[in-house]
Amino acid sequence: MPRWELAFAAQRAREWPITAGEREEQREDAMAATYSGIPNKLVSAANGLDYAYREVGEGTVPLVLLQHFRGNLDNWDPALIDALAATRRVVTFDNAGVGSSTGATPNTVEEMAHDAIAFLAAMEFDHADILGFSIGSFVAQEVALIRPGAVRRLILASSAPQGAAGMHGWAPDVIGAVGVPDVSPAGYLDVFYARSPASRRAGEQAFQRMSARTAERDKVTTWQTRQAQYDAVCAWGIPDHALLQRLSAIDLPVFVANGDSDPMILPHYSYLLAGLIPQARVKIYPDSAHGFLFQHHAEFAADCDAFLSDPS
Repeated sequence: MPRWELAFAAQRAREWPITAGEREEQREDAMAATYSGIPNKLVSAANGLDYAYREVGEGTVPLVLLQHFRGNLDNWDPALIDALAATRRVVTFDNAGVGSSTGATPNTVEEMAHDAIAFLAAMEFDHADILGFSIGSFVAQEVALIRPGAVRRLILASSAPQGAAGMHGWAPDVIGAVGVPDVSPAGYLDVFYARSPASRRAGEQAFQRMSARTAERDKVTTWQTRQAQYDAVCAWGIPDHALLQRLSAIDLPVFVANGDSDPMILPHYSYLLAGLIPQARVKIYPDSAHGFLFQHHAEFAADCDAFLSDPS
């Protein structure tokens, strides 16, 4: 477990002390959630890489999740994954060089998209629904543009279009909070959750669910991954009006979502993104930030299910 997660756990223990019996009960309840207990798997792809992944639920069209900046398999909220998996097959994976996957993390979103496509092929997915979160949503856009036949529907959480003005790197306080070698609990909360007591409490609860898994945890992402991913983010954000027009080629249903107080990818980029994609709809969740999908996990999962199940 990274040092910032250990510090987070210690801070929480001081602020919300519980008895040994309550702690064990909470651990057992958390592990009973499907995603918390499923094993890690590896699949070998034609590009020579081995991809770490987990899968849960059943369904004919898989929902494949692309993770956020510096995130691995353990950084998905089990409550969200379990809610999504109640009605479909859900697959989370580490892209090239991330966590337990082999190789080196590339420094462009386009290369990351080709690596993601290699994973889809290795899993023998003829087509899939894709949910991309943060930098994962950038990759998801590229997958839909490079290999449109591989994507049925697209969910873009905390996202922005390539070439949008103001996206060339994140604000100094954001990169200072989540881009440093040792991320602090306070820094994580400041970016992923709003300043209200309700949102902060939701952040604490989400962290507790994520940290409940003690066996077979994923490898912590490396500094090489952090550097490469941030290079990719900065290149994605170089202002270029012509690149915005590429999104009109995404001719499939798209659900764009964000928190109303996201300091990392501001909500107005969600509206811009949705306006550039012909079949897009947008929803902004209240009193939440970058981690809105964990804070509002039940509502977001229900919205995703409605979107993915909509026959129109």
